[in-house]
Amino acid sequence: MTGSETAEGRVTALDHARLLLARANAQKKAQRGEADEEETRLTAAGAAGRVPSVARVQQALDTAGVDRELPTHPAVSGLLAGASLRGGSVYSVRGSAALVMALMAGPSAEGAWCGVVGVPSFGAEAARGLGVDLERLVLVPDPGREWLSVVAALVDALTVVVVRPPGEVTPGEASRLAARLRTRGAMLVAYGSWPGSEARFEIESNTWTGLGDGEGLLTARRATVAVTGRRAAVRARHDLWLPGPDGTIRSAEPAEASGWQQEWADQIGAVG
Repeated sequence: MTGSETAEGRVTALDHARLLLARANAQKKAQRGEADEEETRLTAAGAAGRVPSVARVQQALDTAGVDRELPTHPAVSGLLAGASLRGGSVYSVRGSAALVMALMAGPSAEGAWCGVVGVPSFGAEAARGLGVDLERLVLVPDPGREWLSVVAALVDALTVVVVRPPGEVTPGEASRLAARLRTRGAMLVAYGSWPGSEARFEIESNTWTGLGDGEGLLTARRATVAVTGRRAAVRARHDLWLPGPDGTIRSAEPAEASGWQQEWADQIGAVG
């Protein structure tokens, strides 16, 4: 790829995010006093396959609010001691794409739009299996140097934005985006560290199960997740299935853990 082609791709990614926001805002204004006319215009535009997606994005814009509670996956709520995810906040995750998807799944299941920036390896089908609605998912795999501008634009239109920064995020960059998040009531999920995170989730240890007598498929992952809250003085640890044998993300109960430990011991003995 030439330098000019790379630059063009970066502009396209940023322009796409800005166009999404502009169309959604224009639609919102039109709907205030011209609902019938707007419905007709959207129906006609549906033939082009472009405006209906913006109409669905509008659901997020209409329900945006500062410091609001967001629908939260039960496993994530358990990590937060029963609390809900908060709009206007940043959560950082280290060591688990499945946990990132679980953070997205709660809001997505209730109709929220989500975006993923800078994660070309993002597993859309895996996300679907964990509860993320792909019909309301915007992917910007390679935003290039404009990544922060792309994230800021999507924050204005979507409820949840996931980002993998290309390098260390400065306090100034984090502060500017935090103001935008609070204004829109959106939530940011960062792969890796992020200054001022509401909560940080890190996989401290994990073990896969499913291997039999020297062969088999990995079917479940049991992980210990360390959670550090901005308002908490101590670290909490939780055991989760990421995912469990049934494909879901959930807490690993003590009795269940004992069964898992015996199964793993049997497998270790089987393979020598």
